[in-house]
Amino acid sequence: MLVPKSVTNHSAIIHPPGFYIIGFKSFSYISAYIFFLVFVYLVTVVFNGLLMYIIAMDNKLHTPKFLAVVNLAVIDALLNTSTIPGMVKTFVLNDNFVPFNLCLVQMFIHYSCICLESYALAILAYDRVIAISFPFRQNVLNTRPIMFTIIGLTWCYSVGLLAYSTIIMTRLSFCRSVTVFSYFCDYAPVFRLACNDYSLHWAVATVSLVNLIAPFIFIVFSYVTIIMTVFRMKSVTSRMKALTTCIEHLILVTIFYFPLFIIYFVGLLIKSVNPDQRVLSLSLATCLPPCINPIVYSLKTKEIRTRAVQMVRKLKINP
Repeated sequence: MLVPKSVTNHSAIIHPPGFYIIGFKSFSYISAYIFFLVFVYLVTVVFNGLLMYIIAMDNKLHTPKFLAVVNLAVIDALLNTSTIPGMVKTFVLNDNFVPFNLCLVQMFIHYSCICLESYALAILAYDRVIAISFPFRQNVLNTRPIMFTIIGLTWCYSVGLLAYSTIIMTRLSFCRSVTVFSYFCDYAPVFRLACNDYSLHWAVATVSLVNLIAPFIFIVFSYVTIIMTVFRMKSVTSRMKALTTCIEHLILVTIFYFPLFIIYFVGLLIKSVNPDQRVLSLSLATCLPPCINPIVYSLKTKEIRTRAVQMVRKLKINP
């Protein structure tokens, strides 16, 4: 039953009790795929939790770089928590109804985390460019208070923007379908169901792409600066050492941005993309990076790897 919430200019704003999620209509192995995502979720929670614990317990790791790493780990854990448990409920337990308010909460948390993830990768690029290109000014340009401030500003901005984006959803009237073709309460698929004007929501969604593109451009310019600095180094050993410290970050940037950019560009160029293929691609593109990120940092970062080995040895000695 659709319930009128308010009346403006003699037309009722109708909010439904909730929405029905119906992604993967033609996907034969949906249960196997969801169980794979459950494994991804467990790895995400365990490895990001361990990463945060290792950094929190070692005073030597209380540096601007690892503060940025903890920020990314928190975002990763929240990002997969916003979708994968809900996908289990929808596609395994066959309970695809999401109450209206819970739907808004889910889209708020999910897109806040996507926005924050993008800025978190840019913050890590800032840390690298300062460390390599401006090493003598590092104690001025990249201190813990500065890193706290930068991270705090990105959280305030992202949460504020997505709060506004979510609040304006309540202005929409849903008087026809309440069926959302996606794997969660996705922003665009939901507002396109409205029977009143949603041009503001299209504008907000378009502007939100800046939160992917702007940090990516900053990352590109950061690495251009790093490469220029590296080529000015006389020692080959120094060059390799500088570039080696960037490997884990470059892997994270690649697995986060490139799948999303490919999906969006293919969607623009090929109008008749199979909806199930698009939903599958988007769910993989957003669920896999939070799982891979902590593994990459654990394996590729010497400080984290050393501390993890020490913890394992202590457990063996004191079971």
